Amino acid sequence: MLPTLVPIGLLVYFIFTGVQSKEYKEILQDLISIADQASVSCWVCFATDEDDRTAEWVRPCKCRGSTKWVHQACLQRWVDEKQRGNSTARVACPQCNAEYLIVFPKLGPLVYVLDLADRLISKACPFAAAGIMVGSIYWTAVTYGAVTVMQVVGHKEGLDVMERADPLFLLIGLPTIPVMLILGKMIRWEDYVLKLWRKYSNKLQILNSIFPGIGCPVPRIPAEASPLADHVSATRILCGALVFPTIATIVGKLMFSSVNSNLQRTILGGIAFVAIKGAFKVYFKQQQYLRQAHRKILNYTEQEEA
Repeated sequence: MLPTLVPIGLLVYFIFTGVQSKEYKEILQDLISIADQASVSCWVCFATDEDDRTAEWVRPCKCRGSTKWVHQACLQRWVDEKQRGNSTARVACPQCNAEYLIVFPKLGPLVYVLDLADRLISKACPFAAAGIMVGSIYWTAVTYGAVTVMQVVGHKEGLDVMERADPLFLLIGLPTIPVMLILGKMIRWEDYVLKLWRKYSNKLQILNSIFPGIGCPVPRIPAEASPLADHVSATRILCGALVFPTIATIVGKLMFSSVNSNLQRTILGGIAFVAIKGAFKVYFKQQQYLRQAHRKILNYTEQEEA
């Protein structure tokens, strides 16, 4: 306690006497440093230098007093907890926010080269993985485009067309086939047609016979769900777009078997499928619209206790 009380007493004496001598300030700083050295304790484990005289001490930051000194082993464990396996992460003192100066032994030439190679590989792997992913998607789109061409035009005709075509045109044109199918599938033309029919159905009486209830007045206008709220829309768009050429080919063979050209038959089949599917979808949405418009809320009835 004596080394600690001496500088405090001198400080009080200087304040009341007004002594501003530079020599006294230097003496006071020396006494404070002696007091700090006399009361060495670790701020991690709270042990003093008398508990283990063989332990290595370190003063890693700008802290003074009880947080000035710390065991080298305790600080190493604390730094390991903060870095969490990343040896290059920076660690600072929790009290004064001073960054710890962490040094490593010099590496040999072979270890230095291996460490440099490991860091370069770690930085390059995310870009390589992204490139592999993009390349896989691209070649999958190319393969799908080639299969679609052979399916729509015909196997032999499709091969002949792709053999005569420019390779650069194939590398650019084939991947655009699934992209265009997906973009076309995202256009909800049935909703626009249904809105137009609801607006002008009174002027076209033939629509009432084909789609009952379109021109009838409704007691209220129900709130329609936003397309963004449909959680399965993305998967439905993807699957529907990619399966559309196959469905168009099948419908073309069933409904337009008299057409000799595979391309014309597939185009007619696709148009017929889109038209029939759109008509059913418009009818289904209109019935849901009417069902919501005629919705009623009943009065509350208390149940009789048994």
